[in-house]
Amino acid sequence: MAADTRLRAVCVAGPSDAGKTTLVERLVPRLAEDGRVATIKSIHHDIEVDTPGTDTHRHRTAGAETVVGITPTTTFEVTTHGKDAPPAADGDTFLEADDPEIQALSRTLERLARRGYDTVLVEGFSQSPLPTVLVGDRDPATVGGPVVGRGNDEIDDLVDTIRTLEGVRRSDGLDS
Repeated sequence: MAADTRLRAVCVAGPSDAGKTTLVERLVPRLAEDGRVATIKSIHHDIEVDTPGTDTHRHRTAGAETVVGITPTTTFEVTTHGKDAPPAADGDTFLEADDPEIQALSRTLERLARRGYDTVLVEGFSQSPLPTVLVGDRDPATVGGPVVGRGNDEIDDLVDTIRTLEGVRRSDGLDS
């Protein structure tokens, strides 16, 4: 049987200050041993991601829908489509949902899959149907996906669990 080459995605969910980011920091280097890893962070309030007055900020406030900044060591993208107004699907839909927050997550997973990522760790988005690692004292009934681990599990066990997850399937049943 061939290895599953579709994008694997798992949520890390729990209350504020429970250790979600610390767990993501521990998981990323271990999972990166197997391939490309991306992370997605749900942020519940607007933040300024590029400093007012910089050229990229000026491009965005001038009306650019997407601004890409390329530095000698980093490339970043700022897009005006967030949770309130996710971009339209371009054919692929990973997570079928009416909720704009889950639609925004789905579109982001689609982009990462097209870019060749192997694993995505999603901090937050606890209502998504993705497999979930619970951190802290969160009740499993409060998340949208199946619980596949706990934040206090051994890191080796969590890594092994994530490595064996089935890749995300598009809602139309076709593989990514």
